[in-house]
Amino acid sequence: MRVGALRFQGALGMFFAPQNGWRHYLKSQYADTTFKGLYHWNAFDALMLIPYFAVMIVLALYGIHRYTMCYQYFRYRKNYNPNPPAQFDELPMVTVQLPIYNEQFVIDRLIEAICAMEYPREKLDIQVLDDSTDETEQVAAGIVERYKALGHPIEYIHRTNRYGFKAGALDAGLKVARGEYVAIFDADFVPPPDWLMKVIHHFSEPGIGMVQTRWGHLNRNYSMLTQIEAILLDGHFVMEHGARARTGEFFNFNGTAGMWRRKAIEDGGGWQHDTLTEDTDLSYRSQMAGWKFKYLPDVECPSELPIEMTAFKTQQARWAKGLIQTSIKILPQVFRSGMSRKNKIESVYHLTANLSYPLMVIMSALLIPAMICRFYQGWFQMLLIDVPLFTASTFSIAVFYVMSERELFPKTWKKTFYYLPFLMALGIGLTITNTKAVMEALFGIKSAFVRTPKYRVAKKGEKSQAAKYRKRLKLTPWIELLMGCYFAGAIWYTFANKNYFTAPFLILFVMGYWYTGLMSLLQGRFEKWRSGVDTDESSAKPYPVGV
Repeated sequence: MRVGALRFQGALGMFFAPQNGWRHYLKSQYADTTFKGLYHWNAFDALMLIPYFAVMIVLALYGIHRYTMCYQYFRYRKNYNPNPPAQFDELPMVTVQLPIYNEQFVIDRLIEAICAMEYPREKLDIQVLDDSTDETEQVAAGIVERYKALGHPIEYIHRTNRYGFKAGALDAGLKVARGEYVAIFDADFVPPPDWLMKVIHHFSEPGIGMVQTRWGHLNRNYSMLTQIEAILLDGHFVMEHGARARTGEFFNFNGTAGMWRRKAIEDGGGWQHDTLTEDTDLSYRSQMAGWKFKYLPDVECPSELPIEMTAFKTQQARWAKGLIQTSIKILPQVFRSGMSRKNKIESVYHLTANLSYPLMVIMSALLIPAMICRFYQGWFQMLLIDVPLFTASTFSIAVFYVMSERELFPKTWKKTFYYLPFLMALGIGLTITNTKAVMEALFGIKSAFVRTPKYRVAKKGEKSQAAKYRKRLKLTPWIELLMGCYFAGAIWYTFANKNYFTAPFLILFVMGYWYTGLMSLLQGRFEKWRSGVDTDESSAKPYPVGV
């Protein structure tokens, strides 16, 4: 006890030391008014600080919107009813569409799950829509033949070209579909047996055009990356979808794990492939045609998360580019429509959120010059401006994702705080890839729909079966590493000037850029070093970025 008391007294002594302690640091840095009033604005400072704060204000607006969604989610909680208003006296015909492309390692799992669904076979129409160009064609055709021989209503449809990509495959399948309702599942999903029965009766309400269910995660605990990916998606499916659905605002079909009324697809203009997010595009067109969408967060459909950084980046870049393409296409129609002003504003936030990535790049470039300029302005002015902007933009991310995890996991949600710094760092690390994707969309640069590779791994330490689909990004990781070095220099500057309060924020930038860069360069190479086999030999070309 006495040793502990002495240590405590020693700590207090250091804290209150007149020359070298923490109190002396605070006094010398923030209470010294010797040079007060000597600083004056000049043209260079204005040139640096005006765009810096303009970007910060825009990012803060998106942050305030996150707070608003959290508030709306809880305020309108009573608007959600998990039970359908009625039930069909006779179950309708349902078509299940399975769009696939080079998915030989997961297609058997998907078809097995669909054929195990609890729905009358005579009311079911299963379509395997295969655009594959590798061995998947033979694998999928063989699996379909086997289940068809067992009496399952399943058909294999293979296209010799990828016209329209996923949207084209769905449209081709719809032309020969027999169902009044259409459920869609991507290859990495494993719907539970009762999924159709839980969803179909919600269409007994005549105005419902689409029902979306929540994504679950088969390999959530596989790695730090998959844990963070799961939290990011949970935020989207709990807070974002939940708030919009409960307040009656437009929200989107997520491309999979949802069911459409066929008439809602047709009234919305059908599947179109001029954007990379054909799901969001059709969702807005269908809702503007008068159809209502319903979201069922209590119905979970498990899926596989990307386990490698390049796959995750490709997925995020495709979504970022597609949403900006959709905003350019859809927002003029939204503004001309008879939608409420509230709905129009929400549509802008929804479809333009990825503009924050190029804004982050601008902010990153201006950060060190802005720090140098503002160092001489005084601490009070810095806190007066920085704290509100930081609270609005950055702290809102923590609130958003903590709240979503608290809703999903009321007993273990506090573990989210451990992942928050890494989540924020990963979001920063994605800025280079996603900025390129957003700029391609803004300048009208078209690109192919590139699927996210499926590796079929669920447990920690499990070896990937799909190394042949691994792709690499050649230039982007090196840019990310350089950006990390840039912010490491910014940390050195803050320490040199004893401005320690800024360092933790800058560390997130270093972590984010170095993590995404190094993982992109090294992930998968350890397997090659261990086995001596070149796992990249069948994928020599770099994976396209921003598609």
